[in-house]
Amino acid sequence: MSNIRWVGISLAVLTLLVVSTSIDTTAKTDITWPTSISLSLIENGFTRPVHITHAGDGSGRLFVVEQTGRIYILLNGNKINTPFLDIHDRVQAQGGEQGLLSVAFPPGFGTTRDHFYVYYTRSNGDNQVSRFRLGETSDVADPASEQLILLLPHPTYQNHNGGQLFFGPDGYLYIGVGDGGGGGDPFENAQNPGSLLGKLLRIDVEPDAPVVPSDSPYKAYLPLMARSDGPAYSIPPDNPFVGQPGYRPEIWALGLRNPWRFSFDRNTDDLYIGDVGQNKWEEIDFQLASSGGGENYGWDNLEGLVCYEPASGCNTTGMTPPVHVYPHGSTECSVTGGFVYRGSSFPTMQGIYFYGDYCSGKIWGLQRNLGNWENQLLNNGDQTQITSFGEDQSGELYLTTLSGAVYQVVTP
Repeated sequence: MSNIRWVGISLAVLTLLVVSTSIDTTAKTDITWPTSISLSLIENGFTRPVHITHAGDGSGRLFVVEQTGRIYILLNGNKINTPFLDIHDRVQAQGGEQGLLSVAFPPGFGTTRDHFYVYYTRSNGDNQVSRFRLGETSDVADPASEQLILLLPHPTYQNHNGGQLFFGPDGYLYIGVGDGGGGGDPFENAQNPGSLLGKLLRIDVEPDAPVVPSDSPYKAYLPLMARSDGPAYSIPPDNPFVGQPGYRPEIWALGLRNPWRFSFDRNTDDLYIGDVGQNKWEEIDFQLASSGGGENYGWDNLEGLVCYEPASGCNTTGMTPPVHVYPHGSTECSVTGGFVYRGSSFPTMQGIYFYGDYCSGKIWGLQRNLGNWENQLLNNGDQTQITSFGEDQSGELYLTTLSGAVYQVVTP
């Protein structure tokens, strides 16, 4: 999403850090690149689309989330005019970064599961994760079936809501949460282990999740989990901070400013995060599938690889630097994280992580080659205001733009 600029924050003195990260040296060496990529228009009849995904149910449907509070189905390139879900009456979509921000379907949706999850901004500016159930058909959900899963109180600022939900390869729900907004994380949320803001969370939300025991190390949070028909969620027992005093046990990773789109490589289970910077640097963060979580990606000590607070020399002990950064230029301003392409239609795109810039519309590819990350510009900005990337069930890649369009990413 668009990155809000704040005056009065001096970055005149910046200290460039020499940092290192653990790279999987078994990564492939036969790197190939397409000469370029193109965007093939699928549909342009949406209102401020900000997310696109599939349900994993074999239906071939794509679900397009509109920031104003509706989700529509895209089937065989055609938009179904009746909304799949319409909750615009309870969604606040002001300030550019609020609204209905994503949808996620649990494993088994359509067979053993008839429900799904959304992340949206409430009328009072707080954010929440809710569960909804299908209505009379699989193409229309019941807006009256809402169950609150997780409430995320938000400061007075309208920006940095994060907002993505994604079921990981482990079956748990991952939640990307912004730092609460304002310039430079004024409430120091991202580095505060007692706050859920500025974090990537990992929770178990399915109805058959184990009940939280009363003697658990995170029993203090039981009131937040309470729901009339049982616990709203439980904490995976292998979450990295379970039992550590002062840490919310939902936290999987911390030190994020506004993680605007993260994804798992469906072949390797590695995690990629696009994190929006302040005034100078945009970054891609990375986590190997073998990680047990707990990474601290640096904000607001770091912006990219550069000291932000204090600019004269910050503490980077225990922090995981991004694997790639790019600076703000004449048009670049805000990263939109993407996906590793694992479809079959475009072989030269195979294994490339695609991401873009909201303002310039540029799209790059990123790949590991032994101990190095290689980055290449693949589209110089056919469309601006890229709000999200998404996959269909077969791994083909799509993106949405704020103007209302859905495109498929293809090679010429």
